[in-house]
Formats: sequence, structure tokens, C-alpha cells
Amino acid sequence: MKNKPMWLFLLCCGVPLILAYTALSFNWLPQSATNSGKFVDEEVTISDWQQTPGVLWTIALNAPVYCQATCERQLNDLSNIHTALGKNQRRVNLAVFGREFKSGNTVSYPNQQNLEPGNLYLIDHRGLVVLEYQPSLDVQENRMRHKGMLKDLKKLLNYARSS
Repeated sequence: MKNKPMWLFLLCCGVPLILAYTALSFNWLPQSATNSGKFVDEEVTISDWQQTPGVLWTIALNAPVYCQATCERQLNDLSNIHTALGKNQRRVNLAVFGREFKSGNTVSYPNQQNLEPGNLYLIDHRGLVVLEYQPSLDVQENRMRHKGMLKDLKKLLNYARSS
């Protein structure tokens, strides 16, 4: 009778360990993440970043002068994305790199050579570029990527509120 609890204990500890080892060795775990954007591989920090009080994140577009059609389309979508944030608009700024852009809530910055032209980026309040969203030629696919960016941004804002 004394050995039965010991075997039960070893069985309860051993089976999960064996299953976990098997799952890791055969790559049975999902490789996807919950974010829609792609994490920026190298650490990119904007040097002259202006921190606005109460603003946690910035949606930035890298739009150098030589980027024409894609950047124009993304510039038009940028204000719509900000409007779609709803009550979180006051916690998110807009920025454009490489172009002078006049709008009420958009800040212009010099061109960033280490960022891809035409891409949208999520930048934290310290100027660290975190997520990248590549544009698509298909309008519907581009709209879905923007919805994914909004979803990511709302998650980040909720995490910031809870901390």
C-alpha cells in the first residue's frame, strides 16, 4: 500500500515531462504568433524622437521622396487608421519620415535610411521601432493588414493600461 502513492506520484510527474520533451523534439508546437505585424529584426531607435505626454505609441510611415504610388496610398490610409482607433486616438500619434506632411496630429521627421520605404511602423514612446507592416498592391489585402495593425495596437494599449 505504501508503494502505490509513490508510483502514482512518479506517474503524475513523469508523463507530462515525457509529453513535453516529445512535443519539443518533434516541433509539434505552433510557430505562429498573435501579432499581425513583423517584429523589426535589428534594434532601430529614432534619435530625435519627440515624446508627447500621454502618447504611448506612434504609427509611422517611411515615405521618402522617391516613393510615389505606394507611399501616397499609405498616406491616405494613415488618417483613416487613426480615426479607426476611436477612444484611443489621444494615446496614439502619427508620424511621416522623409516628407513634409501637414496635418493636425501628424509629425514629420527626416528620412530614415534603415527603414523600408512605404512600410508602416509601430514606434513606442521612447522612439524604438517595434513592429513593421508591409504594404500590398491589393487594396483588400492592405485593408486586412491595417485591421491587423489596429488589433495589435489595441492589445499594446491595453497592456500599457494594465501595468
